[in-house]
Amino acid sequence: LIPAMRFRLAMPEVLIDINNIAGLEYVRESNGHLAIGALTREVDVDDSALVQGSYPLLADAARVIADPVVRNRATVGGNIAHADPANDHPAVLLAYGAEVEAVGPAGSRTIAIDDFFTDLFENALSDDEILTEIRIPRPGAGSGGAYIKLERKVGDYAISAVAVQLTLQDGVCTAARVGLTNVSPVPMRSSGAEAALIGSRLTDADLEAAGQAAAAECDPSADLRGSVAYKRDLTRILLKRAVRKAAERAQGG
Repeated sequence: LIPAMRFRLAMPEVLIDINNIAGLEYVRESNGHLAIGALTREVDVDDSALVQGSYPLLADAARVIADPVVRNRATVGGNIAHADPANDHPAVLLAYGAEVEAVGPAGSRTIAIDDFFTDLFENALSDDEILTEIRIPRPGAGSGGAYIKLERKVGDYAISAVAVQLTLQDGVCTAARVGLTNVSPVPMRSSGAEAALIGSRLTDADLEAAGQAAAAECDPSADLRGSVAYKRDLTRILLKRAVRKAAERAQGG
């Protein structure tokens, strides 16, 4: 919110501090999902034995979000609701196929993460709703995930980052979701990369095809972090690294 206000993308007349709302700080499993309260601090996700043991993709991201000072105060819900494509959680949740819960005067509703990010710094919440919970489906047998990020310095936004969650059966990729960070105006999945991975044995040629697809689909902007061409090629490389790491974990590595 503060960056959006600084750039005059948001000009609220009133700011409401919701930090004192009770019951929205937790990390727990429920009904086959990892449930995270919207006011849970990033440091608590990073410190969670449950996350470290069963949700390695999320654990990867938790370690590289901003810096320790920020992680001690920043919330998971804030990271997501801000809908900044440069934030790390959006791509991770897209790769997991997560969902969020919103609550307002009309009650609560569930929003699929694929439908949550609607534009730059904009989400599917109504003006009278708040985000209360994030739910990530527990990965099944043969599943693995990884988040690979390149940044100029510790605590910086990613030049590019790739989140991959996949499932292997008898050496064949039977499911894959790919989220990309900071290479598009809106947090995005790479459907082309997913299509290249699913049904393949993840050979070098398969990974190159997936990387090329992600590079073609993303829509980065040139800035101090690099040119459009550089960011596209970096995305290609990071995707291959993330897939290899995810596959290694899926095989018990």
